[in-house]
Amino acid sequence: MGLNRNEHYLLNQCLRKHSLSALSIPFCSFLQSPSSRFKPCSSQNPLRPTKTSKSHKRLRVLDLVTPKPSVIRGGRQTHLRLIQDILRTTSHEPIDSNSKEGPTSMLFRLNREGLRANPIVLSHALSSCGCPRTVFFGIQVHCLAIKTGFFTNVYIGSSLIGFYCKCGELGSAYQVFDEMPVRNVVAWTTMITGFAQEWKIDVCLELYHRMRNSTAKPNEFTLTSLLSACTGNGCLGHGRIAHCQAMQMGFDSYLHVSNALISLYCKCGDEKEALFIFQNMPAKDLVSWNSMIADALIMGLHCKRLIFEEMKKERVRPDGITFLGVLSSCRHGGLVEQSGFYFNSMVEFGFEPEVEHYSCIVDLLGRAEIEESREFIKKMHIDPNAIIWGSLLSSCRLHGNVWVGIEAAENRLVLEPECASTHLQLVNLYASVGFGIR
Repeated sequence: MGLNRNEHYLLNQCLRKHSLSALSIPFCSFLQSPSSRFKPCSSQNPLRPTKTSKSHKRLRVLDLVTPKPSVIRGGRQTHLRLIQDILRTTSHEPIDSNSKEGPTSMLFRLNREGLRANPIVLSHALSSCGCPRTVFFGIQVHCLAIKTGFFTNVYIGSSLIGFYCKCGELGSAYQVFDEMPVRNVVAWTTMITGFAQEWKIDVCLELYHRMRNSTAKPNEFTLTSLLSACTGNGCLGHGRIAHCQAMQMGFDSYLHVSNALISLYCKCGDEKEALFIFQNMPAKDLVSWNSMIADALIMGLHCKRLIFEEMKKERVRPDGITFLGVLSSCRHGGLVEQSGFYFNSMVEFGFEPEVEHYSCIVDLLGRAEIEESREFIKKMHIDPNAIIWGSLLSSCRLHGNVWVGIEAAENRLVLEPECASTHLQLVNLYASVGFGIR
């Protein structure tokens, strides 16, 4: 019995994820005839675990790809129990609060009852596998999709692409995408989004041009992913082209497209264009306001403060990102009093400052008065991390305060013993006050 192209692909995936020894028995059994399949292992049951229980599960679960002709119904139940054991040990499935059973539970129940799983159940099961921790189970669902004949289904293919992209397996995702007989806009967009998250702008642009020449046409989510890739790579020229195409297709007024455009122009330095888009948006959400406050690089604190006040007038509740953007602007401008005002405003809105907010204040106070920055660290409600101690150490060099610098360096080395920059900052501090290193 030979293996088709899809089965070869899945076996290669399993071989790459796990050791060859753990898969050697079922892999050889696929290449043998049904009558002599277990002859090399006649001394022991091939389904019996050889080393560990996990390798035992991996040996048997691959039989889902090519079922044996002689397997009776009890063998099928064994396979189902095997997958359930894998889920108990390696998967933490998110359960829908509106449903009594999750997608994977439904999938196993259908198999226990001898019913054929449909594309909807398989798609929901794949959507529950969204991290490297569940990649092994996702591969088993991939095997089940091949066994049931739903591998060529466009919705299953799109779910497989999304699963592999979420797990960081872009090569596997693209192989599924490349082998799909029919691709819809979801498959194209998911593939572009996967490469956009890794900032692979060239691949995103190539896929986008191929998509425009196909029967599937880009939608607003496709353009949002393409704009995100342009933003991450600083490709303002390609972003402008995508902006023009969004206007031609009528997607420029969509909320998430406008937010992606604001982020693009802010991070690439064209804040005038970003402000124009922001002011002409028919509706704004928290992401829109945060993009103007946090992502703008050149815009001054006065302008950001006006946007923040306008945000409060519109009764949009700020979050931690909003305050972080304002505090960062205060830090760059050296505005101590204003930073204190906005830092205290966090408590008024019911937010507990996080380490990033404390870091902005420590850096700002350290530039003005080193002792005040040191006292602020002692009064923090959370334990300072290495970044905060490093910021205080940098401020000590500015003021030439050796003793506080030594204290900051010692605390940072406790958290990061292998940090070479701490020793380098100490050397620069000693040199700034005339203590030569011999």
